[in-house]
Amino acid sequence: MPVPLLELEDVEARYGAIRALHGVSLQVGEREVVSVLGANGAGKTTTLRAISGTVRRSGGLRFDGRQLPRSPEAVARLGIAHVPEGRGTFDELTVDENLELGAFTRRDRAGYERDVKEVIEHFPWIAERRDQQAGLLSGGEQQMLALARAFMARPRLILVDEPSLGLAPRIVKQIFDVLRSWIDEHGMSALVVEQNANVALEHSERAYVLEVGRVAVEGTAHELRGNETVRKSYLGY
Repeated sequence: MPVPLLELEDVEARYGAIRALHGVSLQVGEREVVSVLGANGAGKTTTLRAISGTVRRSGGLRFDGRQLPRSPEAVARLGIAHVPEGRGTFDELTVDENLELGAFTRRDRAGYERDVKEVIEHFPWIAERRDQQAGLLSGGEQQMLALARAFMARPRLILVDEPSLGLAPRIVKQIFDVLRSWIDEHGMSALVVEQNANVALEHSERAYVLEVGRVAVEGTAHELRGNETVRKSYLGY
């Protein structure tokens, strides 16, 4: 496995008195796409929230060898961008304003403009819709904008929650292809939560399968796709 960029060790998380994670341990290496799979309620979204600091959690969470702070703003400034489930775009703001919000930690205007051009190369429709309200975009366009906004932060790690939710297979493929391209071009890593195990494993190096807040299975994408017992018991295809 590549050198760990992100390490979780025995991480627990709670919503009030309810414990949602029961000692999750996982790693994401440099320039690696890792998927977190599992059924509804398995703890996938909570795992991302624990990393980004938006849920009460305990345990070992290290990024680039240092303990992760608890503040979401401090986590973002370390170079971790979070694309939440349900797109997470700011509907009342324009496409351009959403991109600018993604770059709130940056001070390099020239670099920002260069990255906008690169985002448009991946999602050409943005060029003609920069002044349009994000809430008027289609579901697929909103998911692409959410991803583009995260790219504008130039993160070292991007957390993506259910990018395929409610989208046509053609759009899902485009989103995963762009994510893979950006990682390869910019040396970024990604931790992707996804219910569509087939598409997730197709675009990942490794994966973890959660079951009721615990890691049930882990391995390379190739191993998990080839293990019929794992596929039938945990992945549902």
